[in-house]
Amino acid sequence: MTISELTGVARGRADDRLADIVEKLDGYLAADPDFSFQIAAYVGGNLVLDAWGGPHLGSESLIVPMSVSKNTIGVSIALLVERGQLDLNATVASYWPEFAQAGKADVTVRQLLSHQAGLPEAVPRLSWDELLDDHRAAERLAATVPLWRPGSAFGYHAITIANLASELIFRVTGKTLQEFYESEIRRPLGADFYLGLPAELEHRRVDHLPLIPPVGQSGARPFHATQSWLFAPKPGGDLNMNDARLWRFGHAAGSAIASARGVAAVLAASVTGLDGRAPLLSPEMVATVGQQQVRGYDEVLDQRDRAHAIVFQKPSKQFSWGGPHSFGHDGAFGAVACVDPDTGVAFGYTVARGPWPGGGDPRAIEIARRIGEIVW
Repeated sequence: MTISELTGVARGRADDRLADIVEKLDGYLAADPDFSFQIAAYVGGNLVLDAWGGPHLGSESLIVPMSVSKNTIGVSIALLVERGQLDLNATVASYWPEFAQAGKADVTVRQLLSHQAGLPEAVPRLSWDELLDDHRAAERLAATVPLWRPGSAFGYHAITIANLASELIFRVTGKTLQEFYESEIRRPLGADFYLGLPAELEHRRVDHLPLIPPVGQSGARPFHATQSWLFAPKPGGDLNMNDARLWRFGHAAGSAIASARGVAAVLAASVTGLDGRAPLLSPEMVATVGQQQVRGYDEVLDQRDRAHAIVFQKPSKQFSWGGPHSFGHDGAFGAVACVDPDTGVAFGYTVARGPWPGGGDPRAIEIARRIGEIVW
């Protein structure tokens, strides 16, 4: 692989076989002076793309990638299953007895972590004070009757999946999700993908910029009973996505803080290994956690082509980032992260202002797929 310094509008370096992708990035920057991104890719654990551009993000910038954060949950759970500390087919209550309340005794770990448990919210609704606590939201969710019979449907547990997974991890290891991820995954790798930003790195943090709807188009969501209930302002007041409480706590569903390089590094280290080192996960475990668990209608998002593995998203019409064994997660404000064990491509992308109406930036998803189509 020949990595060259970029000489156009985008900065950084790229493998020479990515010249057409670099040309695309230069074109996006030239067409929109406000466009600001980071992009990184590894192939077989070797860095082939590390680029950035625009007025708002630099090489060392860190930004909240929204639900790209959930990749930290997926990798953490996979590591525990790999080590035999967690069984996807066991009941959640076998690790966390209080979870058996309200008719949930038979819910499996597999169902819980693939958005099938019917717990996208608690009743009454959770506040941010409860969500940004190591145990309070989990206690409330354990006492809640599921919104649907677990296993009969699925719906995106946009925020609560982190609280549920963290409590499960705590019952198995005695550590919160943040503690386990930091000690077992992030720190050994030295990756810029944090659950809770250290104070000494706060100078590198960059705010998200708001999405801008087209002229004459409202930013309001159309009414859908479940979606409108879940995403209404939270009791006690909502938090802005740039709020320090979020990224200092490091809520793993949506307020990790990262660079594109850091996100891609964690996925590469998990699936292919980095720079010749052994991967964190065996091929068998990669296949297990990356296997599709559900596909079809999402009860929360009111979308008809959604698919999930264990925590991770699977390819769909919206997320056509790789082959059938690929997996990852997008973020509401444009960020994207994915890995394809068949091609060895691990990809990360952050953006300061994503395209309307939100979700993974289609430009990034196309580039991730294109890198996987190259014969390396």
